[in-house]
Amino acid sequence: MVRVTFKDNPVTLLGTEIQVGNDAPNFTVVANDLSEKTLDDYEGKVKLISVVPSLDTGVCSKQTKRFNEEADKLDNVQLLTISMDLPFAQTRWCSAEGVNNIEILSDHREADFGKKYGVLIKELRLLARSIFVVDSNNKVTYVEYVPEVSSHPDYDKALEEAEKAE
Repeated sequence: MVRVTFKDNPVTLLGTEIQVGNDAPNFTVVANDLSEKTLDDYEGKVKLISVVPSLDTGVCSKQTKRFNEEADKLDNVQLLTISMDLPFAQTRWCSAEGVNNIEILSDHREADFGKKYGVLIKELRLLARSIFVVDSNNKVTYVEYVPEVSSHPDYDKALEEAEKAE
């Protein structure tokens, strides 16, 4: 069982914990144009899914910008960032920060991603910071549930695993 804290206080994660080797659960989230997106929309590509509580916080902002900077260096890897932020706020943030190499998606409507990947924080209705790498056959090849939500993930390891995935 994954143990996660938020500002050193334990939180409850709802949903199913994902492990390496699992089939990646399909999910429905909302794109910035309010269209629905699912895992199937990225069929045939490796997916690096970066999960953040809110783009409007320091660590989340840095995490998203870091993956945006790395996106051009990765062949056949689709970088996705998922948060509970409203699509309008995500669009504004991306414009203000110059983030345009990755896809930013919102789980605000149903928390479908959060529940299916075990990252929905019950007490806050936010997503716990985490990284998932899913190969082109939708097998999970890397998982990081960051133990303290306000800490950074292991960027280098996530990028290395995305490069290795096929």
